[in-house]
Amino acid sequence: MITLKHKHAKLLRVALCFCVLVAWSNFAHAQTVSEGDALAAIKLATNPTTKLAAAEDFIAHFPKSSARLSIAELIAAELLKIKNGAVALALYERAQAVFTNDDERKVLRPVALAAYTLGNRTDDAFALASEMLAKDGNDLPVLVKMTQLGAEEARKRNRKYADVSLQYGLKAISLIEADKRLGTDADLAQLYQQTAILHLSDGNNDEAQSRLRKAMALSPRDPSNFALLGRVLSADYVALKTKQDVGGMLDQMVDAYARAAGLAMGRPEYQGLLQQIMPELTTYYKERHGSVKGLRELILSRR
Repeated sequence: MITLKHKHAKLLRVALCFCVLVAWSNFAHAQTVSEGDALAAIKLATNPTTKLAAAEDFIAHFPKSSARLSIAELIAAELLKIKNGAVALALYERAQAVFTNDDERKVLRPVALAAYTLGNRTDDAFALASEMLAKDGNDLPVLVKMTQLGAEEARKRNRKYADVSLQYGLKAISLIEADKRLGTDADLAQLYQQTAILHLSDGNNDEAQSRLRKAMALSPRDPSNFALLGRVLSADYVALKTKQDVGGMLDQMVDAYARAAGLAMGRPEYQGLLQQIMPELTTYYKERHGSVKGLRELILSRR
């Protein structure tokens, strides 16, 4: 007579046999996946994360494949599309663990540069750029990227890399101007704008203004160029006001406007001119004397 205990033992053996069969089936299936199928899985993946996961699986099964370098290039192109700094850094570190030989690491360098830039690892970005440019000083994408990063840091009042960024920007401009096939007018305009920002951060307002005017000529519908020019002009005015002879300059400006106003008074053909200069005369007079008291008397005395 079969006891309940014997039934449980028999069921257990059946279950164990089934599990072994499933495991073996999965193992056999994995062993039969071809290199071509694994490569196709990478190409069919639809986003950077799944594509990298498929590449990790490929390298795990076919570590000596001759397709490694082409896969590294495929992954690098995909990772360069990422705009989120944290994601870019995380996936770059995973890719670096998979692609380990020198040629593969070289392919990943632009990915690292982009990830460092997006992830606010500015020191790492400039260190890597320096290495890359030491090997190829005319690497235009690197020059452009680091000029942009340096200008962004300068906007934040961080001038640590302003000087080297300016040199990168000047080099990039010279390369494009020597061969217009390397970039468009819009590219040049951006570089002129960024180098203007770098000059402005160093207090070189004259050079900043000159570069902004070049940027405006190349990209006349970019409002940021005009906004920056306004900032440069404002900085010049503020700097001028700190000079010791500002009072004397104001006196000369007020006197000139007062003479014009006095000579225009009572003459119909100059009423338009009078209306134009009176607001400025009033502003400068008040700035010099603290009020408009005495202004009318001054105008009358200059008739």
